[in-house]
Parts: sequence; structure tokens; C-alpha cells
Amino acid sequence: MANIRLIRRRIRGVQSTAKITRAMEMIATSKMRRAQEAGVAGRPYDQKIRQVIADLAALRYSGEMPHPLLQRRPVKKIAIIHISPDRGLCGGLNANLNRKTGSFILGQDKPVTLVGVGRKGLDFMRRYGRELRAEFTGLGDRPTLFDVLPIARVVNDDYCSGHVDEVYLVYAKFVSTMVQTPVMEKLLPIEPAMVAPAQNVEYIYEPAPQSVLGALLPRFVEMEIYHAILESIASEQSARMVAMRNATENANELIQHLTLLYNKARQEAITTELLDITGATAALQQK
Repeated sequence: MANIRLIRRRIRGVQSTAKITRAMEMIATSKMRRAQEAGVAGRPYDQKIRQVIADLAALRYSGEMPHPLLQRRPVKKIAIIHISPDRGLCGGLNANLNRKTGSFILGQDKPVTLVGVGRKGLDFMRRYGRELRAEFTGLGDRPTLFDVLPIARVVNDDYCSGHVDEVYLVYAKFVSTMVQTPVMEKLLPIEPAMVAPAQNVEYIYEPAPQSVLGALLPRFVEMEIYHAILESIASEQSARMVAMRNATENANELIQHLTLLYNKARQEAITTELLDITGATAALQQK
């Protein structure tokens, strides 16, 4: 009987877990739709601003130095903006992001400093003693561009002052509900994209192309970080929804298995009791 009670208690515990994972799946599903829309909506703007910067950077300004964010110099120190979720329970997303950044750091012979965005990535980097330049957590599920400005300010100031010579961006790119890919992109120095001849447009800039480029480049860094955060949030909610769905399905399978064990144990106990009664009856009849 003790075995039956133990199995019954285990079934109740797994049923409670299944209810929690099911609720978390539904919450992640509702958040995922908004996050996906925000991440996908920012892609056309990202492509267009790259095209404009490519056109501006292609112009030659006589007697003028290039903008500090466009200057290339020998690499003595590297910075990484590591974007990760604040919470877990999203499958292998956090582990994949941390592995991406960790393998890159191990492959470098230059010192690397980190700008951590998200608690999970920060915990990982602290655990392995990595240098942290700045920490940003608690951006929430619907951050605004205003929330990203301090991150961009740290990166721009460090690069323009020569504290770092390259800046990389690591985040989870949303591909589909089932696929989220960790990517690493070089953010600074800004490398203008090549514009196809069919997309090349003659722009008229006011007051002057160099003034527009000087104002546009810091905004470009801000938008790149903001877009990466939106992609990361969409990936996080998608991964969490899939992970919670798998957890719910596994819990239901475990409940079925435990129910079968419970029925077998109960049937065995009933059979044992019947045998005891039958044996006792036969012993009384023999007296």
C-alpha cells in the first residue's frame, strides 16, 4: 500500500508541474507574437539605413578625416555586446549564446571586454572571470529605443576614445518559431554594405553629406543594438514556448506511465488481498 500511495503522490506532483508548464507556454505564446512582429518590422529600416550609410561613406571628402566610427586601427582590445535573456526555461538558447561568445573569446590573442545585456549571460561571464565593462538587465519584454541609449553611449565612447578597437554584437537571431540562431556581427568599425547598382539612388543631402553622416552613424549603432535586442526577445519567447510545450508533453507521458504503474500496483494489491482471504477461508473450513 505504501508503494501505491507513493505513486499517487508522484502523479499529483507531475500533474501540478504540467499545469504550470502549460500556463507558461500560453504566456510565452502571447508574448511571442508581439515580439516577432516588433523584430520583423525593424528589418526594412535596418536595410534602408545601411543603404544610406553605404552611399554616404562612398563619397570622398577632400581634406577631411573620416568619422571616428568609420576609422580602422590596429586591434589591441576587443569589446563584445553579449545580449541574452534575463530568465531561463527557454531550452538551449542561453547555452548556445554563451558558447558562441566563449568560443570566440578563447580563440583571440587580444584582451576582450564585455558589455553584458541580460542576466543569464552576465552570470555565465562572471562565473568564468571575464572582464565586464558594463551591465544592463531588466529591459523587459517590450524595451524602447530610450532603454538602449546607455548601451550605445558606452560602446561609442569606448571606441571613439580608443579604449577598444573592435566591437562585436552577439545575439539570437529569430529565424522561425522552431529555429533561433546565435549570431556574431561586427558593429564597429562600421563597414558600409555594398549597394547593388539597381538599388543605388542619387540622394541630395542637406546641409552637407558629411554632416548627415556624422549625425547618422551614432543613430545607426543605436538602431543596430536595439534591433538585436528585439530579435533576441523574439527568439527567447519562441524558445520558451517550444520548451514549455515539450515539458508539458513529457509530463503528460510521465503521468500515463505512472498511471499504468499505479493500476498494476493496485491490481497486485487487490489480488494479494483476495488470495489472503481465500487462504484464510480454506484454513477455517479445514478445521
